[in-house]
Amino acid sequence: MKRDPTRKKREAHPSRIIAGSFLAIITAGTLLFMLPFMTRDGRGLSFMQSLFTATSSVCVTGLTLIDPAVTLSRWGQLLLLLLIEIGGVSMVTFATFFIFLLKKRSGFRSLRLAQEYTNLDTMSQVKPLVRTIVITTISCQILGAAVLCLHFVPLMGAKGVWISVFTAVSAYCNAGFDLFGTIEPFGSLAPFNGTPLVMYTVMALIVTGGLGFYVFYDILTFRKTGKLSLHTRTVALFTGLLILYGFTHIFVLEYHNPETLGALPLSQKITAALFQSVTTRTAGFSSLDMNAMRDLTKFGMLLLMFIGAGSGSTGGGIKVTTFAVLFMSVVSVLCNRRDTVIMRRRVDRGVVTKALSVALLGVLVVYITVFLLLLDNPDAGGVRVLFEAVSAFATTGLSCGVTASCGVLGQLALVFAMFIGRLGPICFIVALNAREEDKSGEIMPEGRIMVG
Repeated sequence: MKRDPTRKKREAHPSRIIAGSFLAIITAGTLLFMLPFMTRDGRGLSFMQSLFTATSSVCVTGLTLIDPAVTLSRWGQLLLLLLIEIGGVSMVTFATFFIFLLKKRSGFRSLRLAQEYTNLDTMSQVKPLVRTIVITTISCQILGAAVLCLHFVPLMGAKGVWISVFTAVSAYCNAGFDLFGTIEPFGSLAPFNGTPLVMYTVMALIVTGGLGFYVFYDILTFRKTGKLSLHTRTVALFTGLLILYGFTHIFVLEYHNPETLGALPLSQKITAALFQSVTTRTAGFSSLDMNAMRDLTKFGMLLLMFIGAGSGSTGGGIKVTTFAVLFMSVVSVLCNRRDTVIMRRRVDRGVVTKALSVALLGVLVVYITVFLLLLDNPDAGGVRVLFEAVSAFATTGLSCGVTASCGVLGQLALVFAMFIGRLGPICFIVALNAREEDKSGEIMPEGRIMVG
């Protein structure tokens, strides 16, 4: 039987290998969490608990069926931290290395696709970018842990070092897991609203990890190039606007809520609202009780979660630049412009199409997840279920308690959403363009469809 000459090429496609790598790591994590010494009671986690925890950590989400501080042993917490680091940073580094090294041998179309994925101009930028990823990650996490030690070591002694390291890595990777369950069960960072050192350090780590590694590469090479790319400027501008929107939305709507901001002094209200705005976009830590928030507040937070962080970052969501392209496309239509324009630069129509595809795929995943969650628990409540579904897809990790009350079907639905949400920037965008035969030049008759 004659072998298909394209078979090897199809099997080696990066999107499939990266997806397979995630599955392999999740599988390994699931099996390891089931070992007896991974939990304090010596029984190990159940299969569903292990699968859910492994998926949530590798996908840097933060949704959980257990309290890591209470349930996991030190070995279990160490495994959790390792999976967070792999899912948040190492997979990005691996993806960059793999795509470029493989695509270099796959022709011009594949090379252009890989360059578009990381926003690089030439292959010579690969090594500097990966070096930037490593240096930025190590520096930010060490510095963050050192600052957090200033508070937690005097408070907890030697244990404070471990707490500081875990929190710094989890915050930088936008994972949302914490070890504060012994202070307040599932309270996350709410007990520290009156400790600016902790809150603002964690905020800085979340924003740093969520900007995207190319942004740092662009900034570090600014002295040489003398300019910042449109990508970097767009990420910086829209990140600032989204944080400001989130702060204003939460501060105003929750100001008089006695169960959230209402009981706090003004300085803590500002800190808590700002922190919640920053973390809502993808990190998953919380400074307020999600269940006690007004539905209108939660509804507004859905947009922040769905958008998420920057491209090529440790965070999730459809990405800031995707939202920026879609938003400015609408503005361009309203201004009767033929092309999408951002900061006096025309955006390629292929980028607009891709942004729309990513957003619609995200809506579809959220829809399916909501459907399955309601099928599993019809009495969960519409806003709470939607909040949980978006949180899972965007790998945010904020929860209104739906996760804890889910049955097997609901838990599997959330696992599906987390996995697809984390793979989105790598697998879906690349796979959408990775056809065996490029038919972009094929001439077809034009058809007219009325819209609007």
